[in-house]
Amino acid sequence: MENWVLKNRKADFQMIMQQCGVSEVIARCLVNKGFEKPEEMERFLHPGLEQLREPLLMKDLQKACDILKDKLAKGRRIRIIGDYDVDGVVATYVLYRTFTELGARVDYEIPDRIKDGYGINMNMVEAAHEAGIDTIVTCDNGIAALEQVEKAKAYGMTVIVTDHHSLVQSEEGEALIPAADAVLNPQQPDCGYPFKGLCGAAVAYKLSQALLEDICPDKSQAFAGELLSYVAIATVCDVMELVDENRVIVRYGLELLKKTKNRGLLALMDVSSVDKEQLNVFHLGFVIGPCLNASGRLDTAKKGLELLLSDDEERAVRLADEVKSLNELRKSMTAENVEKAIAIIEGSDIKDHKVLVVHLPDCHESIAGIIAGRLRERYHKPAIVLTDAESGVKGSGRSIEAYNMYEELSKCRGLCLKMGGHPMAAGLSLIPENVDALRTALNQNTSLTEEMLVPKVTIDILLPLGYITEELVNELKLLEPFGKGNEKPLFAEKDLSIRSAFVIGKNGNGLRLRVKNRYGREMDAIYFGDVNEFFAYIGKIHGEEEARRMKTGRGTKATISVTYFPKINEYNGFKNLQLMIQNYR
Repeated sequence: MENWVLKNRKADFQMIMQQCGVSEVIARCLVNKGFEKPEEMERFLHPGLEQLREPLLMKDLQKACDILKDKLAKGRRIRIIGDYDVDGVVATYVLYRTFTELGARVDYEIPDRIKDGYGINMNMVEAAHEAGIDTIVTCDNGIAALEQVEKAKAYGMTVIVTDHHSLVQSEEGEALIPAADAVLNPQQPDCGYPFKGLCGAAVAYKLSQALLEDICPDKSQAFAGELLSYVAIATVCDVMELVDENRVIVRYGLELLKKTKNRGLLALMDVSSVDKEQLNVFHLGFVIGPCLNASGRLDTAKKGLELLLSDDEERAVRLADEVKSLNELRKSMTAENVEKAIAIIEGSDIKDHKVLVVHLPDCHESIAGIIAGRLRERYHKPAIVLTDAESGVKGSGRSIEAYNMYEELSKCRGLCLKMGGHPMAAGLSLIPENVDALRTALNQNTSLTEEMLVPKVTIDILLPLGYITEELVNELKLLEPFGKGNEKPLFAEKDLSIRSAFVIGKNGNGLRLRVKNRYGREMDAIYFGDVNEFFAYIGKIHGEEEARRMKTGRGTKATISVTYFPKINEYNGFKNLQLMIQNYR
């Protein structure tokens, strides 16, 4: 079941069309995105680097620059401590490239997902001390490392934290900040940086940008510009909202990535069959990102970092092959465990729970979050997947908009050994005996209602097929890049006659339909999803005979209402307009 809702925001569309030079469809999409003033719309339609905020607006950034300038001048040893996901790897890359460019004595360390867990830990602090490290700079982690920072300070080390995650809070609700020499995180309550939605790599980039401008202003612009392209990858892969600065970073970064000379990225695009000229957000989030992530999940994240740092073409190709193979293994492991999780849910009373908590003892802990995400998509419920680990039970959760997973897990902190995260995702560990207690507590205390668990499909415009032209499809590109916080506009057409239907795709997971509206306009429509479920729906609504006729490619009298996004399909020099169906009923 889905609840289809049509946005119906009012505005002076003629004025917007005139002042912004756009069609009524684009004007309505802009209003639906919440813009009210034409100047705001202009900034959105034409993002530029001048929209990036001044780095020194961030609390402690000037202090961090002063400290690092002093360390560089004195030749002190610096160690960057990153994290094992794409954001952490890219943040480490950005700082390492910057520090080496400035002549620093620098190395890096990235925790092992299984052995070390997330972020800086006591063993890493001890190792840094024993290695004679003077300064630790964290990236994409450290804001919750209160004890670890305290230990490093006790050893006499300088610590700079760069992070973007939520702050730890005391039982009284007070934000707890590590006692580092400088803490860069726009989430700090007293940080005046105007945009709070940066990823960890973007916070690291702000530090790099300020350092470069201060120490070598003559080449800072070109060097910082190149680094921005990598931050675009992290911004997309960490699922940050593509608004404000993030929109500029990704829009500008994609153009830079199309011209990249990074041997590792070029090799990865090559082995993944990515056309560099057609590079878009999808490739970052679903091809390049997962390959870099797979090295941190199933091997070591250092492999992904080495790929980005590789200057040798032969080595770059070998590393690209390795991370792609790891990602293929990750995909097969994920599919197998998603099936197991669904079997557990369907075979027990967990199916009736509003918060799904599934224990998969033998699942590789690195893919628990991916599986939780798949369960959330299937059931439209918050999902937590737990697996057995050396230190007990560990797990990851993925949530829906109506459920703040971090807050709800915080209420169960007494059942957890460790927990952290944000409203839409969280990680935790607990003793095996507390698994059932956690499941019970989350479900007994939830404020989720049945209505909240019905997926809401928000439609921008009821747009008949006759309005779809090549010009409109090209104009819609003004709204890109699409992603979280800047979703693709969703259009709808009611009561389309299905003239024909053919199963397509390597795995038979797609349909090519020929549809016709009440005004006689015909168009191709493509649907990717559960094809058997689609035919079952047709059989239920229009009868099994109509479903059989459709399956065998024969004409049918069935009709369907769809939500869609239009595209231009190009093949062998020919172009035709298509609907990409998102939902049907």
